[in-house]
Amino acid sequence: MRELLESAGLRPAGPNEKADLAVINTCCVTATASAKSRQYVQRAAKLNPQCVRVVCGCLPAMKGSELKRGERGNNLHIVASRAELPSELMRIARDIQNIDIRAENRAQSKDACSNFANFPRLPLLTKFSGHTRAFLKVQDGCDGACSYCVIPKVRPDVHSKPVEEAVTEAKALVAAGHKEIVVTGICLGAYGRETVKKTHQIFNFQCSICDLLTELAKVQGLVRIRVSSLEPGDINDQLLDVFCAHSNIMPHIHLSVQSGAGRILKRMCRQYDAEELREKIALIKSRLDRPAITADMIVGFPGETQEDFQQTIELARWAEFSKMHVFQFSARAGTAAARMKNRVQPKVVKQRADVLRKLGDELGRKFREQFVGETCEVLIEGSKDGQAFGRCERYFMVYLDPLLLNQGENHSGAGGGIRKNEIVNIKITAVTEEGAEGEIKR
Repeated sequence: MRELLESAGLRPAGPNEKADLAVINTCCVTATASAKSRQYVQRAAKLNPQCVRVVCGCLPAMKGSELKRGERGNNLHIVASRAELPSELMRIARDIQNIDIRAENRAQSKDACSNFANFPRLPLLTKFSGHTRAFLKVQDGCDGACSYCVIPKVRPDVHSKPVEEAVTEAKALVAAGHKEIVVTGICLGAYGRETVKKTHQIFNFQCSICDLLTELAKVQGLVRIRVSSLEPGDINDQLLDVFCAHSNIMPHIHLSVQSGAGRILKRMCRQYDAEELREKIALIKSRLDRPAITADMIVGFPGETQEDFQQTIELARWAEFSKMHVFQFSARAGTAAARMKNRVQPKVVKQRADVLRKLGDELGRKFREQFVGETCEVLIEGSKDGQAFGRCERYFMVYLDPLLLNQGENHSGAGGGIRKNEIVNIKITAVTEEGAEGEIKR
């Protein structure tokens, strides 16, 4: 959206400028996200009542929109359909500048899978300003039936970006200076499919996530590829073959696990059981060298007993997750889980979340300790209090002391100055609460 508006002649407003246009790209996956999105809509109006506001994303697409009348006001454009967003933004840009601008029409690839045809036509990304890592979105939509999730009600149309376009974007991002790209999507394992439902994906492999990663790995100058998130059911030998065949695909897999209890997974309507979950994790560990396996977890799901929670604890210890993102269950209006009985008391939910987070810290530290004395590659992201920092291949943060980040001047330090976005070989010397410390390998 930013690149589209820049192509129309607009530019980002400075810190002390009043914007003519504010685009609020909303999320409504949780009640908190929805509330924050609405707060931004109100804030934009308060900062500049004359500003034209465009509200897009998931919130306007939700049936019975949670945007209240009092939050709407004047100069507000609500765009529920992403397909209509590019033309609406260009129309507004034209009105602001009083000039005629036409969005570029891009031809579809002849070889693209049939479900690529309706991918929304925003321009291809050429840079990810302000970030060391660039994010490349290749898939959107989910028609699954997880009982706690509202996404299928908001973005049910499963569609993917053609391989050719994804590669073109990756090349442009590399040309802009990005060394690492994170491949993202709502359900990456459904890339090239018409549905996320596993039982309906059989024998349709002409455009899979494996094909996409293989082509991206060939992009010259793309040093690192990271996959944002996968479902346990997405893990198979074919995918891990691709990881093993390309050294620029990082040994880091983030799984949407949610629970270690089979009974709770069934109530969540997940597409795997506890046994398959363990099988997939074991497969990852058998194929990759000490992989970083990170996980999303939900605690306090309706009906979760202490025994169920203990099974989640046992799974986490067995899997040795390098990091866990722990979420306390929050009922989302419009989902099956919101209607479930046997709610877990809020106090108990918080206690369980605290226990799991503490375990996550313990497991993360244990994971990092095995690399002390070894050399890793760190992509420098910035500096704080005289320390440069960045993430290594296995995603944990590494801090360099006493090296200073070189921001255009010839700062010197032990080993000389280093720059943001530079990849350096670092010997891990110690583990900290936040990550690890190291020194440049001579």
